[in-house]
Amino acid sequence: MRPTGTERPTRNERLARLFLWLVPAMWASNHIIARVAPDLAAPHAMAFGRWLIAFALLLPFVWHKLPRDGAVWRREWKHLLVLGALGMWICGAWVYLGGQSTTATNIALIYSVTPVSIVVLSAWLLRETLGTAQKLGVALAFAGVLFVIAKGDWRELQAVRLTVGDAWIVGAAISWTAYSVLLKHWPSSLGALERLVAIIAGGLVVMLPFTLAEAWWAPGPPLGAAALGLMALAAVLPGVLSYGAYSFLMRELGASRTALMLYLAPVYGALLAWALLGERPGWYHAVGAALILPSIWLATRR
Repeated sequence: MRPTGTERPTRNERLARLFLWLVPAMWASNHIIARVAPDLAAPHAMAFGRWLIAFALLLPFVWHKLPRDGAVWRREWKHLLVLGALGMWICGAWVYLGGQSTTATNIALIYSVTPVSIVVLSAWLLRETLGTAQKLGVALAFAGVLFVIAKGDWRELQAVRLTVGDAWIVGAAISWTAYSVLLKHWPSSLGALERLVAIIAGGLVVMLPFTLAEAWWAPGPPLGAAALGLMALAAVLPGVLSYGAYSFLMRELGASRTALMLYLAPVYGALLAWALLGERPGWYHAVGAALILPSIWLATRR
């Protein structure tokens, strides 16, 4: 039973609201990783290595909790394969493929539609509804992201040109929408962490033939220590930690409200690019943040 507006939030609710602000920062780190990755590893090799390391890190913690009853796996294996394909393969390798031939502006513009599409699909499939404050939060966040993308000049949006890489990003954005809603829509007898490990395993199974085909026909740079280090970083920050917290958020807040945190990614991405790549943020980042940050509070009010 959810508390009323006069009751104190539960421990899980407080933790969920904290994660709303932390998870986008973890995901934003993948923007930096995607910019460095092409010089170190091929897209599928990067994605496969990332999730293989994540699987190896998580498995010791959940092995004793995984069901030994074959009926559980027979009931859920199709869901696990689909979720793995959506969340680990398409939202992994396809983003790295798209990043080879499109701009960060186009990626941000395409992904800015994702939270809205999740809200719409959740209303239809999950019967999740938003109040007036939540709808206002969605509108403010969307306007803030567009302002950042346009760099304060709406004419910049008219100058956006689509490339082949944008098709990969569109596919990844659609895939993330489907992953987010189906993760909530499909029931599971597995715990959150055990289910994540099983989904990663499903993603690795789907990804393996594409990774082998890439290694045969379009091999990337030889894997070295730098590439393995980048895979490990991607496995931990935008991998294990962010996906685990995202599953927790979906359970506590629902798909619609959780999706709103995606709007924080451009703000965090600008700060990370400033800190790690020396790219100074512009005044439009501050204006965008002023629109986005209150919207998260509005969208998650009880």
